[in-house]
Amino acid sequence: MEALLTSTLSVAIAEIGDKTQLLALLLICRFKKPWPIIAGILAATLLNHAGAAWVGELISRWIDPKTLTYLVAGAFIAMALWILVPDKMDDEESPLDRFGPFLATFILFFIAEIGDKTQIATVLLAAKYDAFFQVIAGTTIGMMLANVPVVLIGKLGADRLPLKWIRIGCALLFALLGISTLLMA
Repeated sequence: MEALLTSTLSVAIAEIGDKTQLLALLLICRFKKPWPIIAGILAATLLNHAGAAWVGELISRWIDPKTLTYLVAGAFIAMALWILVPDKMDDEESPLDRFGPFLATFILFFIAEIGDKTQIATVLLAAKYDAFFQVIAGTTIGMMLANVPVVLIGKLGADRLPLKWIRIGCALLFALLGISTLLMA
């Protein structure tokens, strides 16, 4: 249960203000069809995070547990610093627009998640916990918790979010995860 809850919370908070959240806002503004966009986000996240969790589990088997603990703690602290750097998104139209909301969302989200903070967090969480499916479920739930409201609300309140303070809070969470991992070592 700890793996599920930590994965959900970590990714939900890390996703706030992330480029994929901005992508969700862009997609709802373009297509104005929330359910195919939500389904595309879900499908892309499940596929992407399953691959990331698999990589995390492989890493946990190659590295001795003590070294892995220090690497995971250091990576969480590095993520805290990375989160403080705002994401930028390209405003140009995508050629994927012609594929419709589901396929455009699926492709764009899958690509945008490659190497993203939340994908790396999924790798780290899968390496830390021996709970493959719980990590995938948790990180996917976290992505959906952060992105579905953006899709459903659209651009009504997106300009009013205090993203600077949200990023700082998120960075503190990852720093605490790193510190707690070190203390448990």
